[in-house]
Amino acid sequence: MSIDFQQLRELLSAIAQTDITELTLKNEEFELMVRKGATLVPSKPVVAYTDTVEIAPTPTIANSVVPSPVSAQPTPPPAPTRDKKWVEITSPMVGTFYRAPAPDEPPFVEVNDRISKTQTVCIIEAMKLMNEIEAEISGQVMEIAVENGEPVEYGQTLMWINPD
Repeated sequence: MSIDFQQLRELLSAIAQTDITELTLKNEEFELMVRKGATLVPSKPVVAYTDTVEIAPTPTIANSVVPSPVSAQPTPPPAPTRDKKWVEITSPMVGTFYRAPAPDEPPFVEVNDRISKTQTVCIIEAMKLMNEIEAEISGQVMEIAVENGEPVEYGQTLMWINPD
């Protein structure tokens, strides 16, 4: 049984609009399990950034003042400005995002690369199956929104493309 990703997208979209919380399709060659509302546990710790600075009380030793270190959390890099004409490539399924076909191989695409329609831009691993994600438009990769090896959800933006 071959997988038609357009039909899979339509099925997942239809399920998302119903009260169905779990669905399993299985035959000799293929198994698909969908769970709505499942929480993914990130493989990396989540870091939250704030603009606050904490100042610890200054300790005194024999009437002399010892300066205390000021701890400030780093500010995140500014998000790239997105043009309104940019098109997003979204994840068609829940899984793990991979930029390259194997750990020792170069990524499928980099920021500023030109891509063509049907070109593989990444892989989503779901239930031990590697699913190649193809571009539906041609253009230039402007931003890759997900880190390699990061869990992704259905409909999550993977990258932004400036169409030709």
